[in-house]
Amino acid sequence: MTSEAADSHAHVQHLCALAGVPRATYYRHLNRRNREEAECELRDQLQRICLKHPFYGYRRVTATLRRQGLVVNAKKVLRFMRQDNLLAQRKTPFLKPPTERPTSVIVVPNLIRGLAPSAPDQIWVADITYVHLAKAFGYLAVILDGFSRKAVGWAFENTLDASLAVAALDNALKARNPKPGSLIHHSDRGVQYASIAYRQRLADREIKISMSSPGNPYDNAKAESFMKTLKAEEINGKTFADLNDARRRINSFIAEIYNKERLHSALGYRSPLEFETAFAQNNTR
Repeated sequence: MTSEAADSHAHVQHLCALAGVPRATYYRHLNRRNREEAECELRDQLQRICLKHPFYGYRRVTATLRRQGLVVNAKKVLRFMRQDNLLAQRKTPFLKPPTERPTSVIVVPNLIRGLAPSAPDQIWVADITYVHLAKAFGYLAVILDGFSRKAVGWAFENTLDASLAVAALDNALKARNPKPGSLIHHSDRGVQYASIAYRQRLADREIKISMSSPGNPYDNAKAESFMKTLKAEEINGKTFADLNDARRRINSFIAEIYNKERLHSALGYRSPLEFETAFAQNNTR
């Protein structure tokens, strides 16, 4: 044992004696903390791979992790993917269902390609992203107005279930109360947006559904741009203690910074709120 290691060992022994705890307890806690940090880093890599390759099963994900230099067990990857709802999307075989059988998910065409909104609440765009917390993950669902780029509804939870997207939609509907039949809702083809619960909310308000083409992120460029801004200016490089801490800080950024203060070149270097206010004033004259 080197003198440096011996000094460190003696220091730990002294601290444990002062605290009245065995050294074994200290080392168990240290090992557990290191293990939790390693698992969190692994989950972060899993999220990145599964978002990039949604059709990868756990074996391919494991192989990708190993190619990146990580020593990881395939069963652990499968367990984490199950816990984080990251199992591969499966292509269902073609079956002609009976007409009376309802379907749980659908895909619909892109209705906004080539359209430029001329007023608020004509086109909404929606997206979901993940946020790396200290020991877990949170998921943010956001809806933006396609005219002003204002975030009109969002929700932040620890689940990727359809309930997350529905909560963001409910908040948007409450805040904006769009006129029935006047709005197109656009998103990617995620199962959250194609779920029965989400489609029913839209149908109740006579909102048309639009979805991006497969594998074409540019169809939802405004939502993608918002997520990049959020991560660059609020999330990346910051540490969130837990879900509530992240929710509070992200809510504050969206409501106070992004909507009210952040200048957008596409809006003539005005904030979304300022842009909408000016539009409303010009149309009341």
